Amino acid sequence: MSTRPDGLPDGPCHRSASAKAARCAVFVAPIILTACQPAVLDPKGVVGIAEKTILIDSLAIMLAIVVPTIAATFAFAWWFRASNTRATYLPDWEYSGRIELIVWSIPLLVIMLLGGVAWIGSHELDPAKPLASNTPPLEVQAVALDWKWLFIYPDQRVASVNQLVVPAGTPIHFSLTSASVMNAFFVPRLGSMIYTMNGMTTQLNLRADAPGTFRGLSSHYSGDGFSDMHFDVQAVPAERFAAWIDATRNSGPSLDAESYAALARQSVNTTPFTFRAADPDLFQQIVTQQLPPGPGPQTGRPDPSVSPRTEH
Repeated sequence: MSTRPDGLPDGPCHRSASAKAARCAVFVAPIILTACQPAVLDPKGVVGIAEKTILIDSLAIMLAIVVPTIAATFAFAWWFRASNTRATYLPDWEYSGRIELIVWSIPLLVIMLLGGVAWIGSHELDPAKPLASNTPPLEVQAVALDWKWLFIYPDQRVASVNQLVVPAGTPIHFSLTSASVMNAFFVPRLGSMIYTMNGMTTQLNLRADAPGTFRGLSSHYSGDGFSDMHFDVQAVPAERFAAWIDATRNSGPSLDAESYAALARQSVNTTPFTFRAADPDLFQQIVTQQLPPGPGPQTGRPDPSVSPRTEH
């Protein structure tokens, strides 16, 4: 019996076991995937619903050419099989205007339709475009830190870390920046991922149409703590949001330049907490770099004080 480079036998039994393992993986993979949350396919906000519509429309347009092409491939293979004496053999055939018209017109129509969907959707869902509503938007300033999210409510003068509480049905206007490396803010069930960059402000408008808890995350790799850089968006009725603001104002530390410097130190898996008072000028100081940016991910092994996963 022959052996493989790793010293294990390479016989029929081994190949049979490998084949069985491969077949099991094919059947188990869909079962595992069913445990995944639907996220963008189960939106709970007006932006997310519009993006889902674009996704489904684009898929339908592409299937309009993919399905007939696959069907035609099987049909031609069956019709021009060797045993079919009725199939016409034309060894000198080289051109057909009708076939050329079909071959080129269908893909062009598909591209035009997809381009139209993308063009209209990109303008209608411009992240900086305010959402139509009779309710004034809630202002939230989001700062990407290493490796956590800071949310400042400038009108209410409170702040939170890794926790975002918003009133359901109220538009949310985000001003976003990064206090370290480039990052990306994403709440899949509400829609519109957007990047944050140091020294710059980006705008985003979202709305949760119904109460619920939605997972938010960083969708751009930013170092050792990236996998733990997530937060919960709690959409609550307006009266519960007002009660949360009142409770926040009565507990926790205050957020100023000094406490921000401590907060900006690198940490992973930070437990959510709130600040009872927040300097309304703090966000602008972060954007203009009056407050120094964080160090960002370092090369080599992370310091154990930052990453518990680092072996001693």
